Amino acid sequence: MWLIFSIVSALFLGSYDLFNKASLNKNAVIPVLFFSTLTGAVMFMFPVVFSALFRHYASTQFWYIPESSWHEQGYYFLKSVIVGISWMFSYFAVKHLPITIASPIRASAPMWTLIGAITIFGERLSLLQWAGLILTIFFYFLFSLAGNKEGIDFRKNKWVWFMLMATLTGVVSALYDKFLIAHFNRLAVQAYSDFYLVLVFLPALLFVWYPNRAKTNHFQWRNTIPMISISLLIADCSYFYSLSCAGSLLAIISVLRRSNVVISFSLGAVIFKETNMKSKSIALVGILVGLVLVILGSQK
Repeated sequence: MWLIFSIVSALFLGSYDLFNKASLNKNAVIPVLFFSTLTGAVMFMFPVVFSALFRHYASTQFWYIPESSWHEQGYYFLKSVIVGISWMFSYFAVKHLPITIASPIRASAPMWTLIGAITIFGERLSLLQWAGLILTIFFYFLFSLAGNKEGIDFRKNKWVWFMLMATLTGVVSALYDKFLIAHFNRLAVQAYSDFYLVLVFLPALLFVWYPNRAKTNHFQWRNTIPMISISLLIADCSYFYSLSCAGSLLAIISVLRRSNVVISFSLGAVIFKETNMKSKSIALVGILVGLVLVILGSQK
């Protein structure tokens, strides 16, 4: 059962990338961010309200969300700020980069986590981790050469750097998530951080985008916008459920979840008619092999 939910998580993560690109293509970024986030907050509003009104019944349900103190709310708000920064970088990058460039860069998070562990915590790597790290870096170099054929210089293109910043802040968010889930209710973390994300993006919508809307892309509502949050919510719930299943293997779940890039890469190439696919595909396979080695080498 946990394998099925791991695959479901990967499928919806891949769908999340596609809905992102479809929503952002020739569209205003900040309103897309705001309304997709609002969708997620509204979806979590119902279990929060129901848990508060019918606590005796709700406390026996898997979707029960307990009350949180103001002290805990501060931790949730900090998570929203970190995620908000990561998403702001990510959404602008996804809008301006081909999805076959953006998705593989975003998938490099395990590599950066490993580099952070070496430089910050002085961790020593296993032979498998070193092999994965070297292989990943090598194929990212080949990937940058493929990008050069489309006029995307990885060293000078600001949207590549935006995606890199999104990935790095995403790593910070993931590390912070481990702390939060170890100390607080998981659903409470998701529900309240989604709510605070709306508050984070609202000032950007009202005071940054709206006064300057005539100078940027006009906002166009698309049905794919709410699907961004819906697909991400399903992916996360499936991931956490697979981890909770008896006998589940974290290494396998992590590898399957990371395979979402194959979905967004292949379908995105077809849907958005992207080019130079042969050299990108070779580089992607090498990157994925390297990431798999990194993930497997990280398991104890």
